[in-house]
Order: sequence, then structure tokens, then C-alpha cells
Amino acid sequence: MKSSDSINRSGAGRLKERQSELSVDQFVEGILDGDRTVLSRAITLIESTRPEHREQAQEIIDRTLSETGDSIRIAITGVPGVGKSTFIEALGNYIIDQGRKLTVLAIDPSSVRSKGSILGDKTRMESLANNPDAYIRPSPTAGSLGGVARKTREAILLCEAAGYDTIFIETVGVGQSETAAHSMVDFFLLLMLAGAGDELQGIKRGIVEMADMIAINKIDALDKQQVEKAVGEYRRALQLYPEPDSGWGPKVTTCSAREETNIDEIWNQICDYIEHTRENGYFAERRNRQARHWMYETIDQELKSRFYNHPEIKKHLRRMEQKVQEGEISSTRAARQILQRYRQDD
Repeated sequence: MKSSDSINRSGAGRLKERQSELSVDQFVEGILDGDRTVLSRAITLIESTRPEHREQAQEIIDRTLSETGDSIRIAITGVPGVGKSTFIEALGNYIIDQGRKLTVLAIDPSSVRSKGSILGDKTRMESLANNPDAYIRPSPTAGSLGGVARKTREAILLCEAAGYDTIFIETVGVGQSETAAHSMVDFFLLLMLAGAGDELQGIKRGIVEMADMIAINKIDALDKQQVEKAVGEYRRALQLYPEPDSGWGPKVTTCSAREETNIDEIWNQICDYIEHTRENGYFAERRNRQARHWMYETIDQELKSRFYNHPEIKKHLRRMEQKVQEGEISSTRAARQILQRYRQDD
């Protein structure tokens, strides 16, 4: 199968042309049968801004929800130049060789501008993209982080219903995308480099704190002393944080994705983590907490969407914005008047 079959085909014209061909029943049947084309079209419905498409997508999710949840969800992130796409391909091909089926999804609200993430990396993951047991899907077109993250979470559910038992969530770097990814995965893997001066320079404290494992990549280009120094620094950094609720002490390991060194050990440690958290109940607790989180996130997003798309509010916002800029009214009073207007008109 060509890699283009597993990459999103966007475009309103194509969506209108093809989406009407399938009923909800046909979507559900195709997804449960593992039909990648039907899966892609269902995810395109999720990404659509048209209310009728969104409603149809939600019905498909509801109908397939009982077949979801039986997967390992892993976030993979790292600093620029860390070799993320090479690592994803190496680990992805390894676990497929172990008999698993893999989905790679992205959280990248800036993808249209940056051409980064999977949208740019798919050509460097050619063997994975051509593997019939791998499904690679770029993030939706540029939008708010909350909207992209919601669509990614819903895509996870459909991929699980289609039989994919391992989900990689790839993010663009260190920032808010990682926080969103952490709220929808079971395991958070942070890729880092060694021998670049201060190894912790530029890494936000919260990103390191979220990590269940730090993997130092590209060790094939380093000497033993550089590797040992980096491992020591990361281990000392992790000791500054309290013990995670999972009861799992975050690990620091090394690898070379290019030479596929230690990839098996990384996967084994991920499996150990999953087994550990399932046994102590944290795995199920975290999944439940994430589901609640996304319910409230969806409420917030829907309320904001209804507010800003309200025709009267759109006109009123422009008038009040002008008054605020000219100093005729304070920002707080303007906001209160706008909200009062919304409550009257809604």
C-alpha cells in the first residue's frame, strides 16, 4: 500500500464529493473491519467544521465506543533535531515485528505554517508509512490547540475501534502541545540529546516532570563519557521532582534510532510500566481522569465556539473593541456588557 493511502487527504471539495457515499452504518462496519480508507474518511468527518459532519462523526464514535480503549497510548516528543521521526520509525517497525498494529497521530496546530511534524516527516518514515500494519495520520490543518487536541483524541478512539493496539501521539516540540498529549496518553516519552552543552537548557520544568522516560538519542555520534554525563544529569534532574502518583520512577536510557540500538529495551520498559500501572490500578484511574478532563474541555470549547460565532455578538464585539482601544470603556466592563448581551440574545 502506498504511503499516500495512510495520509490525510484534506479539501472541502473531496469531502463533499465522497462523504455522502457512506451511511453511519457503513462507516461503523468499515471501521470495525479495519478498513483504512473508511477510517480515514471518518477522521476527516471529525476534522470538518461543518455541523452535520461533526454530528455524524459523533454518532460513529458512539457506535464504536465499546470497541475502544484496548491499546497502549504513548506520547513521543523532544527537542528540535533530536531525531524524532527516525525514532518513531525505528520503534514503530520494531513493535510491528512483535505482532502489534500501530497508529501515529500528531498534535500540531501550526502544521500548515511550519510544515513540521508528520506533515514534513512522512517522507522520512517511508518504511513505516508503507507498512500495512501502520497507519500514519497528520494533524488537522492549523487551528487552536484545544481544537486540534480534541480531534486527535477522537481519532484515537476510531483507530482503536479499527484494531490498532498501539497509538503514538507525536508532538512538535516542548510547549503546550505536550501538556495536551499528556492528557490523552498512558506513557510520556521525552527524547533528548547529549553533548550539546547544558542538556537541560531550554526544557520547561513541566515537560520533564511529565516524562515517564527520558531517552537520549543519537548516542552513536558520542563517546562513552559524554553519554554517561548526560545520563547522570537527567537522573539528577528527575530526582528533584516528587514521586509520581503512578508509583513508577521515571527512567533514563539511551538509544540510537538510526542504528536501532536499544530500541527493544525502550519498548520493554514501556511494557513494564503498563504492567506496573495496571496492577496497581493507576492505569484505569488515569484513563478515567482523562475522560472527565476531555468532557469539560469539550464543554469549554463548545461554549466558546457558540459565543464567538453568534452573529449579534460578532457585531457587538467589533464595536466594543473599538471603544476599549479608544479608552471609552474599560476592558472588564466591556467584557461584562458583551456577556450580558449574549445571555439576552441566546
